[in-house]
Amino acid sequence: MKKKILAGVALTALLYVTACNNSAEQTSSTTTSTEETSAPTGQSGVQDDESAKNVVQVAVGSKDHTTLVAAVKAGELVDALSNTGPFTVFAPTNAAFDKLPAGTVDDLLKPENKETLQDILQYHVSVGVYQADALQDGQSLGQVNGSNLKISKQGDKIMVNGTATILASIQASNGVIHVIDGVLTAPK
Repeated sequence: MKKKILAGVALTALLYVTACNNSAEQTSSTTTSTEETSAPTGQSGVQDDESAKNVVQVAVGSKDHTTLVAAVKAGELVDALSNTGPFTVFAPTNAAFDKLPAGTVDDLLKPENKETLQDILQYHVSVGVYQADALQDGQSLGQVNGSNLKISKQGDKIMVNGTATILASIQASNGVIHVIDGVLTAPK
């Protein structure tokens, strides 16, 4: 009787181990297959439909920021701006880009001008979160490209470098976006 029970336990254990090994092989095979077909890499490739959107995802969802999104993609800054941050992004609208001389945006989007485009885009980003109500007249903010921009207040309006007005502020999971009506240029 004891031999039958031991044989049954041994058989059950053998079946369990075999089933686990087969499952592990299938999982490994599936994982390899999935990894081989995954296209996006970096933080921008993370699929998360439940968390709050990061600054890039917010911009992608805005019909008023299609030019900015195209520039961020051409400048290969999507992953950097999708990371945890925190960031303050001064985001020019399409209308702001339209104010630039004809052909400027098209020229900047060319692969050979990627470094110049990155410098311009990085001038629109601060590391840290600067809420609109905390910005002070005369305040200087260090930008990712190493330059500074200056905040000024004219009544209820908050100006950036005296040329762009903050139209709205939008919270994102990794910072804040200040929608502005002008494209910022770093001082030379």
